[in-house]
Amino acid sequence: MKHGAVEFAVGDVVRVHQRIVEEGKKERIQVFEGTVIATKNREAGKSFVVRRIGTQKVGIEMIFPLSSPLIEKIEVKRKGGRGVRRSKLYYLRSKSKRETEKVFSRSVRRVKAKVTIKTEKVKAAKATS
Repeated sequence: MKHGAVEFAVGDVVRVHQRIVEEGKKERIQVFEGTVIATKNREAGKSFVVRRIGTQKVGIEMIFPLSSPLIEKIEVKRKGGRGVRRSKLYYLRSKSKRETEKVFSRSVRRVKAKVTIKTEKVKAAKATS
């Protein structure tokens, strides 16, 4: 999905800055940080679901319409796209915070494996020449 120049996907940890209109004309910016667990791609009604673990291990989910004028900006804190194997991560609802970190550890393991394979190939090429 794209919001302005920022691209994010399911599995990414994002910070959504949302404008909240309080009583009267007061406005403030509220930040909601969590993992994107789902996206819904309809033409004008694109939306995404962000989940975080709150106090006392209670899960909090918010649905944000992508084209909402109340969303000031979206920051991607951590990419998780490589470790994600599903388009909807609803199974994270039944997992603890520690278990959800496996999504990111899968992507780190894949990157490290590719790097070690490349370095071994370079070493082998240098040894033969």
